[in-house]
Amino acid sequence: QVQLVESGGGLVQAGGSLRLSCAASGGTFSMYTVGWFRQAPGKEREFVARISSSGSITLYTDSVKGRFTISRDNAKNTVYLQMNSLKPEDTAIYYCARHGGGTTYRSTIMYDSWGQGTQVTVSS
Repeated sequence: QVQLVESGGGLVQAGGSLRLSCAASGGTFSMYTVGWFRQAPGKEREFVARISSSGSITLYTDSVKGRFTISRDNAKNTVYLQMNSLKPEDTAIYYCARHGGGTTYRSTIMYDSWGQGTQVTVSS
């Protein structure tokens, strides 16, 4: 059973940057697609980005394209989310998750292991 732990969240001013990390243990992490999701207060959890097992294929939601970059280091069992040009609307709890298989990547139901989340707050 894989365990995922997010870190790197915090408080940042609009226009600033943060890098989130998702560290995995207890499973063959390098074999799986990994996604980042976020959940703002009162809203549903939404897809942010995903990366294939090799790191060669990435996918982003439109609102973060050009600002966020997902990457991974399989030797360290870690996936990253570099977030630049942050906006107040990026404020949310950010979660990483392991994809359970198939070709649908934007839905939470396709992910079978989740971290506890890390808070990102962007002030205006």
